[in-house]
Amino acid sequence: MTSSLKTLDVVGIGNAIVDVLVQTDDAFLASHSLSKGSMALVDEQQAERLYASVGPGLETSGGSAANTLAGIAQLGGRAGFIGRVRNDQLGAIFAHDIRSVGACFETPAAESGPSTARCLILVTPDAQRTMCTYLGASVGLDPADLDLDLVRQAEVLYLEGYLWDSEEAKRAFLAAAEVVRGSGGQVALSLSDGFCVDRHRASFQELVDGHVDVLFANEAEIRSLYETDSFEAAADQVRGRCRVAALTRSEQGSVVLSGQDTLVIPPYRLGDLVDTTGAGDLYAAGFLYGYTRGESLERCGHLGSLCAGQVVTQLGPRPHASLQDLVATHLS
Repeated sequence: MTSSLKTLDVVGIGNAIVDVLVQTDDAFLASHSLSKGSMALVDEQQAERLYASVGPGLETSGGSAANTLAGIAQLGGRAGFIGRVRNDQLGAIFAHDIRSVGACFETPAAESGPSTARCLILVTPDAQRTMCTYLGASVGLDPADLDLDLVRQAEVLYLEGYLWDSEEAKRAFLAAAEVVRGSGGQVALSLSDGFCVDRHRASFQELVDGHVDVLFANEAEIRSLYETDSFEAAADQVRGRCRVAALTRSEQGSVVLSGQDTLVIPPYRLGDLVDTTGAGDLYAAGFLYGYTRGESLERCGHLGSLCAGQVVTQLGPRPHASLQDLVATHLS
């Protein structure tokens, strides 16, 4: 679907976060009353206390939408990202990392207020990740921060559901969606997290029905959205509400729905499972990379599954291996 009139394939809006990944165990989670596999919002003091109580960590730029845009750029796509950091050390790390993979990132850093967001990701031996997130400067994103020229140049505007936790970011989200639609582009949304869906279910249902062309969700998120224990029932509920719904199911692969068509995409097992952080983000990266090139939805699903299959074999959400080489090897 790439148009010669557009200069970017995908522009993403999301929380600009630096991840701190730490390998730990179930006992640590229990001692801090953390629910395994969840994402909890914490304040700066809580973030500092948790960080002080864990072992050595790996610092790497993250944030759901930012991970997706970095993946698209690594695949060779034209990507841009909008998100707020502070003019501090973590903010500089974030800006360097996303630009280094070829993505456009020009949002001015805040000169006052909360520090750059960070997420403590606790990875247990079963590769599950439990996230404690301090949103910091990222929630200060508002419509005034939007580079609307950048948005207009996007084939697809990609939005993360976590933005819904901030009223200012929510307004920016809706303003950008209106601009991209007005310029002939499409809107993609990731539901981000089951607990995020629990907090904003009615708003998300309205958003999917009225503003979203391509929806990304994992099994827990789509079941939460439609309040059912059945994946099949949730899939039936979302069918037809948006142009495409790409639903990931961990070791069962993914299901892509479009109209009455149902495509079942197998998983790619490329090594031992190390860390599931970023799996959904990289699935969206591969899928949207193919989608903006007019590939079939089946191939888009395979591209997403392949990228997700790679990132779970390493620690951290940004692929260490060449995604272009991976595609050439497995999907040429």
